[in-house]
Parts: sequence; C-alpha cells; structure tokens
Amino acid sequence: MAVMVEIHFPVTADDEWIDDVGDFLIDLEDELRLEEVEDGEEVGDEYVFFIAGANERTLLKAASRVATREGVPSGAYAMVTVTDAAKVGMGRRVSLPVR
Repeated sequence: MAVMVEIHFPVTADDEWIDDVGDFLIDLEDELRLEEVEDGEEVGDEYVFFIAGANERTLLKAASRVATREGVPSGAYAMVTVTDAAKVGMGRRVSLPVR
C-alpha cells in the first residue's frame, strides 16, 4: 500500500483537455519521479487522474501544476488516499490552486 493522489476535475462538454493532461503527466513522471498508476477515468460527474510513486508533498505539487494548467476546467481538487483504496474518492480532500 502506497500513498496515491487522485486529481478530480468536473466533466465538461469539451474534453480535449483530458489528452493534454495525460501527456503532461508523462512529463511529470520523468521530472518528479512519480507514476500515473491508472488511466484517467470518468467517475460520476468528474474526471479523475491517479498518481503515486512519490511522497505526498511531491504528488500534491504535481496535482497543483496539473490543476493550474491552461485549458483545464476550474474546480479541480485532490484526494489523498492509498493505492489499494476500496473505491475512488475515499481519503482526505485537498483544495488545489486555481489559475
């Protein structure tokens, strides 16, 4: 069991930003030595990305960079959880900066 951060975004009609975030996470994997543990997925009215492989501070730094990226919908937040959580959205909610 390892710490994981879920990055939650509201679902929007325009979903072009999703691929951009996925590509950006690949860049962050190299830069911050973290990993996207699962592909992003739509969960209810949110789109969620999953990152792990680093300490909580580094993962939240990455989540903040993703949330302030140009073109992503506002209203993102993070959930600090563990890689073997029973379901998405369980953990401690952390507000992320807005652009």
